[in-house]
Amino acid sequence: MFNEEQLNSLINPLDNNRIKSRSKGNVNLSYLEGFDILDTANRIFGYGNWGYKISILEQVSQETNQNQNHVLCYKAVIQIVIHNINHTQELLREDVGFGTGIAKTLADAHENAAKEAVTDAIKRALRSFGNQFGNSLYDKSRNHNNASLNNPSIQNTNNSNSQQFQQTMPSNQIPNTIPQDYSKLYNLGLQVIENENTLIVMGDDIFAKKDAIKSHGFRWDGANRLWYKQLEQGAA
Repeated sequence: MFNEEQLNSLINPLDNNRIKSRSKGNVNLSYLEGFDILDTANRIFGYGNWGYKISILEQVSQETNQNQNHVLCYKAVIQIVIHNINHTQELLREDVGFGTGIAKTLADAHENAAKEAVTDAIKRALRSFGNQFGNSLYDKSRNHNNASLNNPSIQNTNNSNSQQFQQTMPSNQIPNTIPQDYSKLYNLGLQVIENENTLIVMGDDIFAKKDAIKSHGFRWDGANRLWYKQLEQGAA
């Protein structure tokens, strides 16, 4: 399917200079920008040798935040097709993405949410092709520049039984996991971390799992795009 040059490109380690960082509340997350993903696909697969189609693009929620802005969330399902150079073989990948639009007008909120959902789905579908599309950023055991877990403000504390949480990596790479009462969330592949006096839920497809998250008392912060709740006294 892929020639030797393409395979070599795909297996190369991710260049840390491509990694960007943004904050969700007090948590720093690492990511690759949408244009970078598209440029990488053009470079590795070739112009005209890959493409995508939107299978589903739909609104999944609408609310108004405390600033009277419209907050919309969209879901997009994208199918990626990769052709070999002669277009005699092809690979298909499909994944789902979510996007949030926050704006004073409904039109702008719809536009922003739809665009973000499509971009997110493209990125998630392409990451199945490895490091060059950011798959390694999901490996929390790796130390990336600007990595979301490389946050010195997040410290380990004791759990509810006052037992020291066991470390398998340097302390500046591990969030303070709260290993109590969240087994349902853990089973969904989510993680609950403590940052100062706030609990934050992190993980893949997080908005699709909102019902389970809400059932544990977490609230959606539309401005920072994260689920959170205040840490109860004695919870840690």
